[in-house]
Amino acid sequence: MRMARRTLIGAGLGLGLSRPWSAAAALREAWHDRARGRDIPVLLRLPAAEGPRPAMLLSHGLGGSREGLRYLGEALAASGWVVLHLQHPGSDEAVWRGEAGRAGLAAAALDAQQALARLQDGIFAVGELLRRAEARGGALGGRVDAARIVIGGHSYGAWTVQHLLGQRLPGGDRGLALPDRRIAAGIALSPIVPRGLPPRLAFARVATPMLHVTGTADHGFIEGATPADREVPFRAIEGVAQALLVLDGAGHAAFADQAAAGPRWADPTFHGRTAAVALLFLRAVLDGDGAAHAALLAGAPDVLAEGDRLETKGM
Repeated sequence: MRMARRTLIGAGLGLGLSRPWSAAAALREAWHDRARGRDIPVLLRLPAAEGPRPAMLLSHGLGGSREGLRYLGEALAASGWVVLHLQHPGSDEAVWRGEAGRAGLAAAALDAQQALARLQDGIFAVGELLRRAEARGGALGGRVDAARIVIGGHSYGAWTVQHLLGQRLPGGDRGLALPDRRIAAGIALSPIVPRGLPPRLAFARVATPMLHVTGTADHGFIEGATPADREVPFRAIEGVAQALLVLDGAGHAAFADQAAAGPRWADPTFHGRTAAVALLFLRAVLDGDGAAHAALLAGAPDVLAEGDRLETKGM
C-alpha cells in the first residue's frame, strides 16, 4: 500500500502517517447540566485564530473518554476550529476499568438509559457551547460561529451523531427535540446500522450533510456489525450531501485514538487520511470551498492510498 504524501492544496494539513499538526491550547473542565444534575467532563481545544470560529463536538465510543479522537481534534483545532471533546459518564472508560471488564462494556451497550443520556449530553453541550460563546469573558466568549457547529463521533459516538441528526429511535424520540437543527454537519466514524426500524424509515428525516468513515475490516465485537453494515446509513440517506470513506485494512479500533485501551486503539496508521478527508468535507459543505468539493468528487487522490474508496452523493 502506497500513501500519497503530497500536501493537499488549501487543506493546511500535512498528510503523512504521523501527526503533522501542532497542538492547540487544551482545557479540561466539567460542564454541569443543572436540569439533570449531571457533570460532563470535557476537553476544549482552542485555535490560535481569534473571532467566531466553526466548532466541532466529538463523542467517544463505548468505554472511551474525552481523551479519545485526539488526532481529529488536533487537526481541526490547528485548522482554526474550536473543538469540544465530550465524555459520557455511564458509557465511558469507567465501565471496563472495574471488575466487570468486558462484561461491563456489554452491559453498558444494552442500557437504554445510557443511550438516552448520550443524546441529552449532546443537546446540552450544543446549548452550553452557545451560551458560553455569547457570554462576556471566559475561554469561549465570542469564539463560536453558531451557524457552523458540527458533531462527530466513533462507534457509539457515531450512533450519537446519527440520532442527533435525525435518525429515528424505535418507539419515538423520548421527548427529545430531534433532529437538533443547530448542528450543521456530522462525521460518523464506524457508523451504526439501525436496529428495530428499516434503514429508509430510520434515516428518512436526516437532512444534514454527513461524512461516513469506515474500513474494510471494521467489525464490531459488541453489536456484531460487519464492514458492509457500516455503509448502510450512507446508502439509506437521500436528498442531502453525503460522503463515504472506506479505508483499506482499517479495523474498528483504527479511528478511536484511545490510548488507555491499548496500543491497537491508538494506532495512527489511518488517522492522517481520516482527518484530511474530514477537513475536505467540512470545507466543501460548510464553506462552499470549490477546491475541496472538486477533490471529493475526484475521490481525493492526493490524500488516499491504493485500495481506499471515497464515494459521494447529493454534492
